[in-house]
Amino acid sequence: MTTWHVYRGDGSVAESPLGNLPAPPPWRKFSGQGNTSRPEDDGGEGERRVGAVPRRPRDPHPAEVAMVNSSIYLRRPLLVTGAPGTGKSSLAYLIARELGLGPVLRWPVSSRTTLTQGLFLYDAIARVQAAAHEGEADIGEFIHLGPLGTALLPADLPRVLLIDELDKGDIDLPNDLLNVFEEGEYEIPELVRYSKRQAEVPVLTHDRGHTTTIHNGLVRCREFPIVIITSNGEREFPPAFLRRCLRLHIHNPGAHQLGAMVAAHFDGNERADTGRLITEFLERSGEVGGLAADQLLNAVHLATGLATSGAYTPDDEWRNLLTAIWHPLAEPR
Repeated sequence: MTTWHVYRGDGSVAESPLGNLPAPPPWRKFSGQGNTSRPEDDGGEGERRVGAVPRRPRDPHPAEVAMVNSSIYLRRPLLVTGAPGTGKSSLAYLIARELGLGPVLRWPVSSRTTLTQGLFLYDAIARVQAAAHEGEADIGEFIHLGPLGTALLPADLPRVLLIDELDKGDIDLPNDLLNVFEEGEYEIPELVRYSKRQAEVPVLTHDRGHTTTIHNGLVRCREFPIVIITSNGEREFPPAFLRRCLRLHIHNPGAHQLGAMVAAHFDGNERADTGRLITEFLERSGEVGGLAADQLLNAVHLATGLATSGAYTPDDEWRNLLTAIWHPLAEPR
């Protein structure tokens, strides 16, 4: 039986990059020219984030598969909400690994983050200093594309862009993103002004050691990136922003999902009583109002290390360790 799914969510690793993408809606077609290289692998970042390839296929929630595929088909950002530690950011790494789209471009957002920082950085001071000592240097040496700016470079295959914890950003940042999301392009003003002297300028991208050539100061995508935006629900976003996004809420994982997560990270080599730890973790999570899944991983790693060393740990000491590791994520009111 054929399926419309491009992304299956089974935790697999692509043997080769994604083939033909489904055609975009007419209003989401972009015309960027040229082609930009990307690293062939992610240097182990995907495995660090989501664990090794599972021995048995991952069992994703149907809503996850449906919304990721809808995002790919419609070329729209996916806004992923849920409590801290539920695997929102990990979704970007699962997508990139399964579809063979190269390293995830991660843009962590803070209260001081601006749109320009995500697009590019221009070090005017370093250029002036270089000119004073060495004569005029190529302007491209002082422009470094950010994760968002790199994701919008023209290519036949999309990049996966993770905009992490957007709700921590300035209140205007979601609105600032609207035009970039809608048009799939941006200008670098310094290169626009410089284009009469030099139309093509090589610059650094967010991929370490990679460069690209900017034409007339304009960057326009050919395939809109797969954009995963995470939010812990700390504030609401403006309607105009939400209208341009699809939405997925990730619920707290149950025993089955936690067991699969432990297996992926420890590859079956954990020497702890995983089932018992998961049961105790869920009980503790209910008592304190929710724990993050990585707090379980910390406990499994510590228990495995103690078991491997053969060190004797009194029950009361182990209980105190678990209480310290499984601390509440928010102060009690």
